[in-house]
Amino acid sequence: MCIVGLQELFCILDNVVADSSLRRKDIKKEKQNIILPYVSPTGSPRPLIPLLAPSPLSPFMNNSPPKLSGQCLLNFSAVDSLMKTTAIDCYTSFAPLLANVICCPQLHATLTILLGQSSKDTGILALDSAHTNYCLSDVQEILGSHGANYELREICSIHPSNLTGGSCPLSDISGVESAIDSSKVLAACKNVDPVNECCSKVCQNAIHGAAMKISMRDGSSRRTRNTDNLTEQASIIDDCKNIILRWLSSRLDTLSATQLLRRVSNCNVNRVCPLVFPDTTSVAKDCGSKIKNRTSCCNAMKNYVTHLQKQSFITNLQAVDCAENLGIQLQKVNVSKEVYTVCQITLKDFSLLVGSQESGCLLPSLPSDATLDSHTGIGFTCDLNDNIAAPWPSGSQTTSNSCNQSTHYPELPAATSAQFGGDGNIMKLNLATAFFFFFFFILL
Repeated sequence: MCIVGLQELFCILDNVVADSSLRRKDIKKEKQNIILPYVSPTGSPRPLIPLLAPSPLSPFMNNSPPKLSGQCLLNFSAVDSLMKTTAIDCYTSFAPLLANVICCPQLHATLTILLGQSSKDTGILALDSAHTNYCLSDVQEILGSHGANYELREICSIHPSNLTGGSCPLSDISGVESAIDSSKVLAACKNVDPVNECCSKVCQNAIHGAAMKISMRDGSSRRTRNTDNLTEQASIIDDCKNIILRWLSSRLDTLSATQLLRRVSNCNVNRVCPLVFPDTTSVAKDCGSKIKNRTSCCNAMKNYVTHLQKQSFITNLQAVDCAENLGIQLQKVNVSKEVYTVCQITLKDFSLLVGSQESGCLLPSLPSDATLDSHTGIGFTCDLNDNIAAPWPSGSQTTSNSCNQSTHYPELPAATSAQFGGDGNIMKLNLATAFFFFFFFILL
C-alpha cells in the first residue's frame, strides 16, 4: 500500500504547480497525436491500480439531466451503456491525461457505433451538415451528465465533419451492401485478434478493400484513379473507411463493435509517441562526448525525464517508441554513451507519475477502460511488468513497431534485472494521494 503523508503531499503539490505552465503547453501539443503487450512466460503482469479521485465522488459529478437540442435524430438509447463507459473513460479533469490511450479512442468508437446503430432506423450511415453540431452538442451533454469533461471536442479533436460522409460517395446502407462483399468483411472483422491484428491486418485489410470499392461508385472511380493528388486519394479512402466502420457497427452488438473499433485503432495508438520532448541542451552539457561526471550527467538526465512525467499516461509500447525517439535526439547532440543504462532509466520513467510513486504508471498496450467506484473513485490498471530498461537506439536495432516472424507484434523487450527493486505486489493509492491528484489538475 502506498501511503502519502500531508507534508509530503504539499511538497509534491508545490513542485507540480511550479511546473504547470510547461505541462499545459505539453498537453496542448499532445492532443495533435493520436502494438500489444509482451506476455511473460511466467504469467500475466500484476497490475497497479491507481485511484484518481476523492471519495465519495458524488459531489464532483454532474447528475443533472442533459439539455438536448431536440434537433438530433440519432438513437442515443441504443448506446446508453456505451455512453456511460465513455463518460468514465473521459472523466472531468483526467480526460486530457487519458486522452491518447483511453478517452479519445473510446469516444471515437462511441460516435461510430452511435451512427451505425442509428442507421438501422434511417438507412443512412452519415449525418448532413445541418445536424452535426446539434448531435455533437447532445453527445457532449449526455456524457457531461455522467461526469465527462465538457471540453472533449477540443481534447479529442472532434469536428462536425466526423459525423458526415466526407468525400466518400456512398453513405446509405443499401448502396454500401451492394458494393461490398458483406459476408467477407464481417468474417474478417467479427472477432479481431487483439494480439496479432496489428501485424496480420486481417480486419484492417478487409476494411481497406471495402472502402476502395465504395470509393469507386457513383462516378468516383475516374476521379480517384486519375487524380495526381495522393492526399486527396487518401482522404477519400479514409472517409470511406469510416463509412465501413459504421456499417460494421450496425451489424454487430455494441460490445462486439466496441472491441472491434478499439482493437483496430489500438494499432495506431501504440505506433506513435505522444510526448513532447523539451530541448536536450541541458543533458548534452553534462552527458555529451565522454561523461566526465556520472552524477552530474544522471542528475541532468533525470531532471529532463521529470518533465516528461508530467505530460500524460502512455502505454508500455508507446514508452518504447518514446525512449527510442529521445535516444535519437540525444545522439544528435553528441550524447553517444548509453545514458539510459548509465542512469538506470526505465520505460516507466516516460509516463505520468501518480502521487509519490518513484516512477511512472504505464498503461497496458491492449485497449482498456477506466473504472468507477462510488467509494474509491476513478481507477485504471497500470502494467507492473515494465521494470524494463529503456532501449537505446542503434543503427542495427529493430524498433518496437516492426513485425517479423520471430516476434509477436508488437512486443516489449525482455525484462532486465530489477533496477529499482520492488516486490511487484498489487498497489493502490490511498485517498490522500487521490485527493492530491484531483486538485493538482483543477489547479492546472
